[in-house]
Amino acid sequence: MSIALKRRHHLVFLASVFCFWLCTYSYVPIFSLYLEQIPFTYAAIGIILGSYGITQVLLRFPLGVLLDSLRHLRKHFYVGGFVVAILSGIILLSSTSFAWVLTGRLLAGVTAAMWVMATIMYADYFDPGQSGRAMGTLQFLTVMPQFLSMVTAGILVEQFGWSIPFWVGIVAAGIGLLFALFIKEVPQEIENHRSQRLGKQVKAVLSIKHLLPLTFVSLFTHALLFISIFGFTPVYANAHGVREGQLIWLMAAFFIPHAAASLGVAFFNVSKRNEIRLIVLSLIVACFTFFCMPFATTLATISLLHGVIGLTVGVVLPLLLSQIASLPQPTLKTSVMGFYQSVYAIGIFIGPYGAGFVAEHIGIAHIFTLAGIVSLLALAITMPLLRRAKNETTKSDEALRTKVEAS
Repeated sequence: MSIALKRRHHLVFLASVFCFWLCTYSYVPIFSLYLEQIPFTYAAIGIILGSYGITQVLLRFPLGVLLDSLRHLRKHFYVGGFVVAILSGIILLSSTSFAWVLTGRLLAGVTAAMWVMATIMYADYFDPGQSGRAMGTLQFLTVMPQFLSMVTAGILVEQFGWSIPFWVGIVAAGIGLLFALFIKEVPQEIENHRSQRLGKQVKAVLSIKHLLPLTFVSLFTHALLFISIFGFTPVYANAHGVREGQLIWLMAAFFIPHAAASLGVAFFNVSKRNEIRLIVLSLIVACFTFFCMPFATTLATISLLHGVIGLTVGVVLPLLLSQIASLPQPTLKTSVMGFYQSVYAIGIFIGPYGAGFVAEHIGIAHIFTLAGIVSLLALAITMPLLRRAKNETTKSDEALRTKVEAS
């Protein structure tokens, strides 16, 4: 395969990824405000926002296990995700009843569940040692459409009404569907293991070293995102006099450092031990920032603190993906990624659900207190990983020193 042809395949794949997240997030920046003006209560809004994670929890791991055996169907499921996105957008556009809005958001979660296939198919474009570069690139192409949505959705609503962001999502899904149809999969020689029993395969996944703690750190990190910028931050800002059109400044403050951090991970080769160190440092800073957020009451201060949050989360997520992508043997790649994404999707559900409860009963500002506590939980899980990485490095250095002395 020529270099030019390989580059073309990368571009087609990444174009589909851009459309994948654009169709999923086109309306998210104004969604909580849209639900508030229907009107729904904070508790109902939390349920709807969190429902996006439910279908991901239910689908991602089973799909991962299934498609480790039926690898030829991975692209089909990814393509199907765009079809479901179109249906989801049409439902959200045409109904304001709680049941139908909930259904539309659940279907958006079905689309997001197909991300399992995208991450593994794109990782196959790279050598195993380049997992950080692959996942950093994907994270950047995840962040950019989110950023585009965030900076334009409020302006579109002010100029053209609430329906336009949903139309953007439907059109983006249609374009993404066309790109996805032309994706080139990388053929691999992997032994046929269709006869492997499901229980044995699940046990093999769960026994992989470091998988569980890394997955739970990701769960809490995704909860932070869906408590704040993808959840109740627009409502909090609006309560302090920030208009829909002004949300562009808040979103830019979050997503520019967020995207820059993801791009940095893609281009700088960081050792696995230093990846854990960066995750720990980022969580410490995020924790402190979230506890400061209830004191931010102007557009400038809310934006400044969200810039710090965007930077720290932008470091953590691609580094976690890099750690996960380098863990499994080839025959378990999709199963492991499916498990990882299925479990962290719990955070997408419980984050806004918990934030909705807190906002309803304690006050909207205390959603950030909740986020600070969640950050502490993620940090508590990560610290043993850092100590373990230090011990493993020390043992490796001692073994190398002994070998050198013996020679």
